[in-house]
Amino acid sequence: MESVFGKSDDIVLHAVVPFEFGFEAGGRADVVQFKHYLDGTVYATCDLMCREEQVTNKLGVYELAICHRSDEDWGAAVVSALAYYTLDAQLQPGHTLDLGPSAPKASAVSAFLFDELVSFEISGRPAGVLVCIGITTDELSACRQGRRDAVLKGLKSNGIYPFTDLGRGSVLGG
Repeated sequence: MESVFGKSDDIVLHAVVPFEFGFEAGGRADVVQFKHYLDGTVYATCDLMCREEQVTNKLGVYELAICHRSDEDWGAAVVSALAYYTLDAQLQPGHTLDLGPSAPKASAVSAFLFDELVSFEISGRPAGVLVCIGITTDELSACRQGRRDAVLKGLKSNGIYPFTDLGRGSVLGG
């Protein structure tokens, strides 16, 4: 991933219980920080692309990422746990996921909208990184009503994309 994001930080957020132990045992994916790709921090899992059992998507094999403007680690913990989902289900750019109780308290963000952050090849195979962008309840509703492109356009035109900003208002206005 350093070929697309640049040099990773010296800090790797290692899971207390390794990914191989399984979700039920408390295992989580390790997460790597990249601070040189954008004006903020990209937190990306680093345990998925080598997994034969991962359900590939249009990117091929992939990792999950979340982008924050600061060093907050809420998102890193969520993508670390969400990594297991990619072993059972196909996450594609444009899919959404309601966060339910995993959403931070007092946050406007209630769901993720997944999008392709980067694509590349690894060992001659297609690969990529799927970014998890925090969206509001009404943005989730719009995505489910077939207006995903309008939500993405709003996120980009308001300078939010690809970040998850927990306290922001909806980009749909009204």
